[in-house]
Amino acid sequence: MARKIGSRYTANQILGRGSAGTVWLGEGPEGPVAVKLLREDLASDQELVGRFVQERTALLGLEHPHVVSVRDLVVDGNDLALVMDLVRGTDLRTRLDRDKRLAPEAAVAIVADIADGLAAAHAAGVVHRDVKPENVLLDMQGPLGPGGSHPALLTDFGVAKLIDSPRRTRATKIIGTPDYLAPEIVEGLPPRASVDIYALATVLYELLAGFTPFGGGHPGAVLRRHVTETVVPLPGIPDELWQLIVQCLAKAPASRLRASELGARLRELLPLLAGMPPLDVDEPDAEAEEDEAEAPAEEPVRSGAVRRGAVPLVPGAKPADSNRDTHTSMRVPGPDELAGGALGTARVPRAAGAPRPGSARHRAATRRRRVVLGAAAVILVAAAGVGLWAATAGDDAGATPQDTKNSAPASP
Repeated sequence: MARKIGSRYTANQILGRGSAGTVWLGEGPEGPVAVKLLREDLASDQELVGRFVQERTALLGLEHPHVVSVRDLVVDGNDLALVMDLVRGTDLRTRLDRDKRLAPEAAVAIVADIADGLAAAHAAGVVHRDVKPENVLLDMQGPLGPGGSHPALLTDFGVAKLIDSPRRTRATKIIGTPDYLAPEIVEGLPPRASVDIYALATVLYELLAGFTPFGGGHPGAVLRRHVTETVVPLPGIPDELWQLIVQCLAKAPASRLRASELGARLRELLPLLAGMPPLDVDEPDAEAEEDEAEAPAEEPVRSGAVRRGAVPLVPGAKPADSNRDTHTSMRVPGPDELAGGALGTARVPRAAGAPRPGSARHRAATRRRRVVLGAAAVILVAAAGVGLWAATAGDDAGATPQDTKNSAPASP
């Protein structure tokens, strides 16, 4: 059912739902648009509405081929909406759900597009703060790029900042999506441009591997891994690409590349990646959950919590359909909690079919190998004993009296 959004726009049908609101296919004075209508309880927050209006100039001024432009911000009664360019295509999460992982050339081309869009945003003083596959749109009507990739555009600029108002999230709270949160956010520091680089490197890792480097399990455990664990190498990708990923996933924000540098370096690597197939690595989720079932719980999981960090942004909100399409608003872990580290390295990539080190399968396989090796050792010892006995018996049976006499020690 169509509904009016302000005096200039009409929302005709729902395109998707997220944690902060609903995206509609709309119509405006200049043609089709996408309208992100924020939740009613957000629209009723006068402090948020004030921040919404303050951000208007920065958001409307952000123009780049790889950014979904915001055309208008509407405040009308109970309606609070962002009117954006309509992109004819799908989001990157849908592509990942279908293909599991992408060929390196296509993955790098998509991430290079987003890095270019972030470079323009950062130059304008805008930090996205929620870079993830759900917020990357693929323009199916645009020209194909390297590896058959469609042009990629970053959307939802300003939404995380709008919702992260001082009254809603104090210094002890975190706003973001757990799998993609930079360590400094987990430690309670203010978000800078470098948090977008960390999140984008996490997206690149996920496009290549099919899973994020620190995800899996309770959101608190995910946050801790960002601070305490080191990313594990992905088998099968060129070292030059891996070094870029490692640099952009550095714990220290100053060690990461800037968005413009990352985009340029990734495009330089495209010829090296031409024709490479998707990586053949296993998803460790099932085994990680086996380990969690066997190990004592490190943190209590709230009743009704959804795995993979799907914690509603607003109290009382229901998680969205996608288990990564939500933010989390939770307390910052204390130093004592972060110091303990997680249960090993939670998501170790490996060759297809090989068990993850430390997992239940790996431990069972290790036990089986020990049993087999132990049995083999017993058999070898027994065989050696039988062989020695047979050789001794044979020597005794074939010996003559003279031989026996000659072998005896000489009399004094």
